[in-house]
Amino acid sequence: MEEKIIDEKKQGQALTLEPKEENSRKLYIESYGCQMNFSDSEIVASILADEGFNTTNKLEDADLVLVNTCSIRDKAEQSVRKRLEKYNAVKRKNPKMKVGVLGCMAERLKDKFLDEEKIVDMVVGPDAYKDLPNLVKEIEAGRDAVNVILSKEETYGDISPVRLGTNGINALVSITRGCDNMCTFCVVPFTRGRERSRDPQSILSEIQDLAEKGYKEVTLLGQNVDSYLWYGGGLKKEFKNASEMQKATATNFSQLLSLVAEAHPKMRIRFSTSNPQDMTLDVIHTMAKYPNICNHIHLPVQSGSTRILKEMNRQHTREEYIQLIDAVREIIPDCGISQDIITGFPTETDEDHRDTLSLMEYVKYDFGYMFKYSERPGTMAARKLEDDIPEAIKKQRLTEIVDLQLEHSAYRTHQFVGKTVEVLIEKESKKSDAHWSGRNPQSTVTVFPKEHYRPGDFVLVQVEDCTGATLIGNAIGFSENN
Repeated sequence: MEEKIIDEKKQGQALTLEPKEENSRKLYIESYGCQMNFSDSEIVASILADEGFNTTNKLEDADLVLVNTCSIRDKAEQSVRKRLEKYNAVKRKNPKMKVGVLGCMAERLKDKFLDEEKIVDMVVGPDAYKDLPNLVKEIEAGRDAVNVILSKEETYGDISPVRLGTNGINALVSITRGCDNMCTFCVVPFTRGRERSRDPQSILSEIQDLAEKGYKEVTLLGQNVDSYLWYGGGLKKEFKNASEMQKATATNFSQLLSLVAEAHPKMRIRFSTSNPQDMTLDVIHTMAKYPNICNHIHLPVQSGSTRILKEMNRQHTREEYIQLIDAVREIIPDCGISQDIITGFPTETDEDHRDTLSLMEYVKYDFGYMFKYSERPGTMAARKLEDDIPEAIKKQRLTEIVDLQLEHSAYRTHQFVGKTVEVLIEKESKKSDAHWSGRNPQSTVTVFPKEHYRPGDFVLVQVEDCTGATLIGNAIGFSENN
């Protein structure tokens, strides 16, 4: 659960891009879950565009329907199952339509989908997207197609992803895949495989292409970006051994951040997600050094209890997490910090719950993603720990956590009232077509009257009011980043 979940309003939306005139087939693709799934869907669309598929937002028109899935919680899987029922209802009217499942559910439930339920024609795991041309040929020949082989090398660094449903302003750039942390509650190591990092030059090339196309902000993406580490060569120097050479030629996350920030000083840089055990002071100092690296860290804590953190196999204690928070506050005083919290983990006591609430009081997160524990088949927690917290207690604890987070979110937004913030205009406000909406560097949504400004502009906004999640103000001019 080390990835920031995409805005729920985007979950399941059909993703489309500009059509190629020479393409005659139509692809309908939906994504659920985290930012990585949305990024992967762009890779899939790019691969299939070369196979004659244009994307469509009309399910009934599609020759191929794909859903990119999430297994992080049972609720996410149930949402996908309902969509598969819808796809098959449409397919009964259009027998030529083919349906496929991508991503984490494909990896976890491959046999069930194809053999037991027979609700899909194709099952493709997160590391097998390059095999899609062959798999499409298989289903077109009337055969089921499956490839869920996990890779230790695949990063898709050689694929130029198309941008689906884009505003032309913000883009996701994957820098790592997989995860080695083995948190006991999490399916990611089993559905996405071992951690591997992408060649920094391919990352820089992708961002350069985005800059040339007018994008103003990129988010460097991975299950755990802070453990990014690329061993490169090319140095003309004699080394005593391979270990010495690797150390001398390695690029870590702090260095990657510096490379990106220096290459594009007018582009905003964000990243997600960080892991407390791997975030170093070097990363925090790099953030402070470059003004175009946004002052926001998504830093999942999961629990405020050291005992529960140990049961979760989190490699940090409550005290170590607090030390990291203190370092962030000292080096970047205005840094926004957000969280992931799981409540109701097996054996969690009232005291453990109070530890979580007290840690929240200490940090006062800007916002967060809070869930009841959901037992995921195959994880160590499911195998070794009884899900022994009654549902009513889980709900009560979650309510207390959410209520406290709402209080803290309101506290954080109020701190901006009377201040001037830089906002990158992303879209029209949801509540008023006379207002623009964007985010400040701390990732707080800000709305203000449109006047003569346009999406993609960096604007200085005087904050005059706020809600619990949104800043309200008036533009006072363009930022120097324009």
